[in-house]
Amino acid sequence: MKMYTTFGSPFGPMLLVSDSSFLIGAYFCGQKYELAPGPDWRQEPDLKILQDVALQLEEYFARRRRAFDIPLRLQGTPFQMNVWKALLEIPLGGTVSYGELAGRVKRKDAVRPVGAAVGRNPVSVIVPCHRVIGRDGSLTGYAGGLERKRALLDLEAAVLGWRSNV
Repeated sequence: MKMYTTFGSPFGPMLLVSDSSFLIGAYFCGQKYELAPGPDWRQEPDLKILQDVALQLEEYFARRRRAFDIPLRLQGTPFQMNVWKALLEIPLGGTVSYGELAGRVKRKDAVRPVGAAVGRNPVSVIVPCHRVIGRDGSLTGYAGGLERKRALLDLEAAVLGWRSNV
């Protein structure tokens, strides 16, 4: 059984999904690869984990939180899980290229598959796939849209007190 609620972020509504103990999804509504509530889903806005996630996201968007402390249960292939784990190691305000990320997961030859795994990240913002950029520093690929990617990077730059050049 999946439990969910919606969260009104400054960059558009988000769907937050839990298995009751762990966060398993955070999607900008309408983004690519977003899960949609099904018959085995129950809306539970008062579920503690979902309330905790909403509070931490609210603090992040208000520039009062630099890191998340949310129990995650990510579900994907072993390769995807490895990529998502590497995403969690990119610090606030930091960026890496898809090629750098491929190197970090010991698959320098797999830039496109790494990009595909990044795009399938089920936990937007908290697993910071928005911090992955093109080799030349350009903004490329973001399931939530490039405008949101730019806004997230700018928000993080403001938290750190510098202007993003990306």
